[in-house]
Amino acid sequence: MRALALATALSAFLVAGAARPAAAQPHDFGADARTMYRVVACAGDAPLPAGVDARTIEAHCKSVRPWYEMVTRRYVTPARELFAKLRPASLPKTVVYPFGGGDLLSALITYPDATEITTVSLEHAGDPTRITAATPRQLKAALGVYRGAARALLTNHDSASENMQKLERGAVPGQLSFFITALAALGYEPVSLKFFTLQADGTLHYLDAKEIAALADTQARRKKKSWVDTDFSEAFTNSELTFRKAGDPKAPLVTHRHIAANLANNAFPGSPLAKHLEAKGKVATMTKAASYLLWLSNFSGIRDYLLAHSAWMISDSTGIPPRHARRAGFKQTTYGKFAGSYLGASAAENDAFRKLWEEQPRRKLKFRYGYPDSEGNVHLMITEPKAVP
Repeated sequence: MRALALATALSAFLVAGAARPAAAQPHDFGADARTMYRVVACAGDAPLPAGVDARTIEAHCKSVRPWYEMVTRRYVTPARELFAKLRPASLPKTVVYPFGGGDLLSALITYPDATEITTVSLEHAGDPTRITAATPRQLKAALGVYRGAARALLTNHDSASENMQKLERGAVPGQLSFFITALAALGYEPVSLKFFTLQADGTLHYLDAKEIAALADTQARRKKKSWVDTDFSEAFTNSELTFRKAGDPKAPLVTHRHIAANLANNAFPGSPLAKHLEAKGKVATMTKAASYLLWLSNFSGIRDYLLAHSAWMISDSTGIPPRHARRAGFKQTTYGKFAGSYLGASAAENDAFRKLWEEQPRRKLKFRYGYPDSEGNVHLMITEPKAVP
C-alpha cells in the first residue's frame, strides 16, 4: 500500500509539473541593437530598415565615421599601449565602473580582457525601438543631437552631464547609443540586448515581453532630484548588452550591464544595487570625470565599496582621495601632472592630490583620461593594495 501511495503521489507530482507553464523568456531586443549599430553608429553593411531615409543616414555617417580614426589615434592606441604594461596579469575579468555614464569605450580600452562590465550612472539605458518608430524628421533631429554628444565623447573620452541629460529624451537613446558607438569604434558587434530589474537581494530579474508591455505607460523617472525625467518606459532603465568581435561568430561573448542609480549615501548603502555589486567579490574598477563625488562624505558608501572590493583601480583625480586610500592599505601611483581640480572641490583634498603628484617621479601620459587638471594637464593614477610581504 505504501509503495502504491508513493507511486500515486509521484505520478501526481509529474502531471502537475507537466501542466505548469514554462517560465517566460527574457525579451531580446538584439535586432533593435543591430539597427542602432547600423543607423546610429554607422557600422556594418546591413540594409537600412524600411522607413529609414537613406540620404539622412548617409549624411549622418559621413560625419561619424572619421571620428573612429581620430579616437583610435588619439586615445585607443596610446592608452592600450600604456595599460598593457600596467595591468597585473592576475586581474579579475569582472569590471565595475561607477559614475560611468555612456563610457563603455574607456572600460573596454582599460580592461580589454574583461568578460563582464557593469557601469552605473544616473542615466537610464533607453528605448531601442524608437529608431524605427520615429518619423524621418524626428530621426534626423535626434541624430543631430546624438552627433553633438558623441563627438564630445570621442574627443574628450568621457560624457558631459549636459549631453547625457539631452539624450534622456528623443528618438536616439543616449546610453545605448554611446555603448553601441563604443562597439563600432573598437571593432565589436552587438549580439543581444535585454532589460532587467534588481531584486531585493541584488539578483537580476530579466523582463519578458508581457512585463515590458505592462510598463509601457509607466515613465522612467529621474534618479536624482536635480536630474531629468525621461520620456520612455521604466522598462528600459537597466540594460544587458552582449557583444563579440565583429565578423567572428565563434568569438567569446562579453556582457555589459548598465544600471541607472543614484550612488549617494541616501540611496546606495544597503540597496539592491549594493548587494548586487558586493556579490561579485573582488573586481577591477575604474572611474573618471566623476565630478569629484568620491571626495565627498555623502558618497562614502560607494567609496567604501571600491576600497573593499577593488583588486586594482584606475582613475583620474576624481578617484579615491589619498587619505582614504592609505587608511585602507592602498598605494597610489601617478601619471601626468596635477596642479588642481578641474572643477571647484575641497581645498584639503586638492592639497593632498598635489602632494601625491609632487612626491613621485614625473611619468609621462600621452592621452586624456577623464578630466584635465585646472591647468589643462592630463593625468591619471593607479590605486592598488600594497604588496603583502
